[in-house]
Amino acid sequence: MRYALALCLTTSLFMQPFTQAFASGEVNLYSYRQPFLIEPMLESFTQKTGIEVNISFVDKGMAEKIRAAGNNNPADAVLTVDIGRLDALRKAGLLEPVQSSILEDAIPSHLRHPEGLWFALSTRARIALVSRDRWLPGPLKTLADLADPAHRGKICTRSGKHPYNVALIASIIAHEGEEAAERWLAGVRDNLARKPQGNDRAQAKGVYEGVCDIAISNHYYMGKMATNEEKPEQKRWAQAVEVRFFDVDDRGNHVNISGAALLKGAKNRDEAIALIEFLAGDEAQSQYGTVNFEYPVKEGIATHPLVESWGRFKADSLPLAEIARHRETATRLVDKTRFDSGPSR
Repeated sequence: MRYALALCLTTSLFMQPFTQAFASGEVNLYSYRQPFLIEPMLESFTQKTGIEVNISFVDKGMAEKIRAAGNNNPADAVLTVDIGRLDALRKAGLLEPVQSSILEDAIPSHLRHPEGLWFALSTRARIALVSRDRWLPGPLKTLADLADPAHRGKICTRSGKHPYNVALIASIIAHEGEEAAERWLAGVRDNLARKPQGNDRAQAKGVYEGVCDIAISNHYYMGKMATNEEKPEQKRWAQAVEVRFFDVDDRGNHVNISGAALLKGAKNRDEAIALIEFLAGDEAQSQYGTVNFEYPVKEGIATHPLVESWGRFKADSLPLAEIARHRETATRLVDKTRFDSGPSR
């Protein structure tokens, strides 16, 4: 299988077509997803279908660069993480609807666009990683509990404007309204142990070092740290915390997604749809669950045993399209509450 690999695409690459001809039997793909996860799936897809995949890995600015390329856009489909990135492509008018009974049967309706513009392929829970050694002075069963003054000075998180936190805030707006979300943000801000910084792994490190007792993180980072043989310090961070899900007795834990979409004007449309259908199938869904510690979107697919060991998980069934609708308001509330400035005390 031929790959057009690049860890960071320049504008010039987006402005030029792939060197391969747009012939039957291939699909050109842009991906935010990491090579170690995606490449084995694509190799299996090619072996089973004979369709070759030419893939370019990108890190940011996908919508702007595809739009700038116009009719010279080389890609047929996109794989990405976070509902925000998919919604940005939708808002830019770059996606083409797909009608597929295979995708509709495999993917629950709240995890795909109502008009078929994008489809979730895995879900990621936004959870708490809590110190194993230090007692929490207040309850921590719901998102609302994060704003409880009992947790003053106990929480570590990355920037409120990071897409993972923006989606979380947007879900609160969708469920409870803008005013409630603003009060929640202000409460969590006042409970921060430090100014928001770093990535999700850095929050677990904060708990390990005693900076905080509660870290807000995506669940799969726990799996990545706990099994990281190349960086034993991360295994120690994971050993210092335990997983807590939110709202499992009520609306369910907020989830974000990784997903796929067909790009408007795709020259290899049928092949691109076949690829997305394959990624929603049993084999690829199993890899999402066992290799990257994510939750498959298709029912009946097993997750990694480590993920299973964390206990009962119930996902929020709020449509992701509804969450995406509130992202701009969520970002505005982060500014309004001065969340990223840290605790006001």
